[in-house]
Amino acid sequence: MQDVFSIAIDGPSGAGKSSVARAVAEKLGAMYLDTGAMYRAVGLYMLKAGVPLDNPDAIAENCRRADVRVGYGKDGQQCVYLGEEDVSEAIRAAEVSLAASSVSTVPAVRARMVALQREIAQGHSVVMDGRDIGTKVLPNATLKVFLTASAEVRARRRYDELSCKGMHEPYEKVLEELIRRDEVDTHREASPLRKAEDAVEVDCSQMTLEEVVETVVSLARQAVEGKA
Repeated sequence: MQDVFSIAIDGPSGAGKSSVARAVAEKLGAMYLDTGAMYRAVGLYMLKAGVPLDNPDAIAENCRRADVRVGYGKDGQQCVYLGEEDVSEAIRAAEVSLAASSVSTVPAVRARMVALQREIAQGHSVVMDGRDIGTKVLPNATLKVFLTASAEVRARRRYDELSCKGMHEPYEKVLEELIRRDEVDTHREASPLRKAEDAVEVDCSQMTLEEVVETVVSLARQAVEGKA
């Protein structure tokens, strides 16, 4: 593998981007950055501050006060902070997911997060996942992957994830919220979710995590060798 490379993994909510990106980064010895967690942190800040999520101007004004930081523990796992508080678990709640979808439509929020993401990635081999990594954050990424799956499969995976963490939401509610988030993410004006023209689409509906990881690692090695 070349000294510095970048892998962008985009796709809809619940496709497993974070799990795949984290595992790919570990296999390739790269830094992992979960950009969606950063938007979730901004969404959590707005909920805590009582900022109306249907008021873009209020969100834009308050996002300046949201002290979002990213750190890495001794095990290499990414931690997300609001000020001094580790909110890595809190940002996974269903209501925070919807809040993240709302704040991510605001140009001022996206501009701030994109700048921070690029700053973190500067000079490092990195694997990033999100909604606009290949189209906006890392337009010159060594490899771009668009990871997707059916809404039903994604909702079941999210439901199982929440249940394991003691967050018992009805499957029907999880599916409804996921479909609603898909609608918001694909139709927002600021960096809507879409597949980059040069991205490789991977439908993981019938694939295990291990199979997806091996697929992306193989694509990454081919892309790096092609650009060496």
